[in-house]
Amino acid sequence: MMDRKEFIGNTIKAGMIPLAINGFGLKAFADSPLIQFLNKAGNEDRVLVLVQLNGGNDGLNTVIPLDQYSKYYAARTNIAIPENKVLALQGRPATGLHPSMTHVNNLFSEGKIGIIQNVGYPNQDFSHFRSTDIWLTASDADKNEETGWVGRYLDTKFPGFPTGYPNATHPDPPAIQIGAMISPAFQGSALSMGISITDPSNFYQFVNGTVDPAPNTPMGHELTFIRLVAQQTQQYAGSIKSAADKITNKSSKYPASGTNALADQLKIVARLVAGGLKTRVYMVSLGGFDTHATQVVNGSPETGTHATLLSRISGAIDAFQDDLKLLGIENRVLGMTFSEFGRRIKSNDSLGTDHGAAAPMFLFGKQLNGGVYGKNPIIPENPSAGDNIALEFDFRSIYATILKDWFEVSDTDLQTVLKSNFPKLPLIQSSNNLIEKDDQHVTELTCYPNPANNVITIQFEAESKLVKASIFNAEGKELLPVCHEFYPRGTHQINLDTSSLPSGIYFLQLNAGNRWLSKKIIVSH
Repeated sequence: MMDRKEFIGNTIKAGMIPLAINGFGLKAFADSPLIQFLNKAGNEDRVLVLVQLNGGNDGLNTVIPLDQYSKYYAARTNIAIPENKVLALQGRPATGLHPSMTHVNNLFSEGKIGIIQNVGYPNQDFSHFRSTDIWLTASDADKNEETGWVGRYLDTKFPGFPTGYPNATHPDPPAIQIGAMISPAFQGSALSMGISITDPSNFYQFVNGTVDPAPNTPMGHELTFIRLVAQQTQQYAGSIKSAADKITNKSSKYPASGTNALADQLKIVARLVAGGLKTRVYMVSLGGFDTHATQVVNGSPETGTHATLLSRISGAIDAFQDDLKLLGIENRVLGMTFSEFGRRIKSNDSLGTDHGAAAPMFLFGKQLNGGVYGKNPIIPENPSAGDNIALEFDFRSIYATILKDWFEVSDTDLQTVLKSNFPKLPLIQSSNNLIEKDDQHVTELTCYPNPANNVITIQFEAESKLVKASIFNAEGKELLPVCHEFYPRGTHQINLDTSSLPSGIYFLQLNAGNRWLSKKIIVSH
């Protein structure tokens, strides 16, 4: 007859029971190729935090077009935010934020928030499940992908994975999701492995060495024993606990535990990153955005369900950024919010909004070129119930930008990951550590006269490479192509006609090989 320990040991090996370490729930998606990609990227200490807003966030009540306020109000009179309550963005009087997002507004003023307007994809699918799948796999609306957008790249770089992992060089989980389900974004062609922290409160039980009380019964005794066995056998438990034990959170801005689920999750992320865990991608989430009804309180539209959700986002990001700064790791972390779709322009009769198309995204971090990218959504004079926000940026452009400028993915691998070429945005500050030392193809970029009137001279050194350059406005929209051709070794000058540009501030972005340079240009007629 099989004894208790033999039975439990066999069931654990067979994967028949969920792993739980002192109540700290873990689900294995173990050695996803993701960790290899991120560890081999040029900046091995950089971290990406994905914040999924489940349900489809109403972007039009989140980022409000003040320059079209009368049309906005007419389209959704029963839920429109009063104009005098909207938070005006510094330097952007035409655009405002929901009054519950005070903390995000302050971070925007500090240059730590990027707002990308009108993000979505062609041929929007209004199903929660399908649209979420499109975002996580980066597929076209008419195609189904079985792999995640990061996993595809990793499969091309690490054939044969996961044999031999984890090891002394890569002892930590490749990615961590706080939540019970593992995101398809990390799915490779064969498998997707790592860990999921199922509940923030159980994380602290694990770190502190405590357990949920088990009943004083034979079954309770078995439960306690299972937890102990799982704790001993979980391959990543030691590295997680070691990282957590090194650090305590420093920010006093976190709300009380249990009052803001997103803040609770981000608090764990900050602690693990600061503790030295080499995990490169974290995913956290906040639900409740499917606001078909009672999105606002009748007669007080700046309050209600949506206001509470946006307040939680704003407070959580603010506390997280404050913690990163106090922990000395603010330069290493980039965050991104996303939701499967936005909501319709016109509100419904239930004080809510129905499934829509494009919506704004938020990026947050110290290494951002903060600001608003793109135009305010265009609101028609008499919108119908089916009218949607028009697409301006494909979400895969933001993915391409993060992969290229944050994790240094090559152009060839970008094509493999995203299946097509997508224009990148100047979202992330350029710095020398984004340049491979043996691949500095362009140096000494200068522009004169600056301020310019009708002509500006652009001068650069080239080393026999294809050079591409364009002029962007402050919102990140490409206005003028400068060049896209091969330049031999030497000094080159381009005289650019700027007479078509209104007076204002613009940015020249130049790319050759792995070198990205940017210059601010002032046009004054």
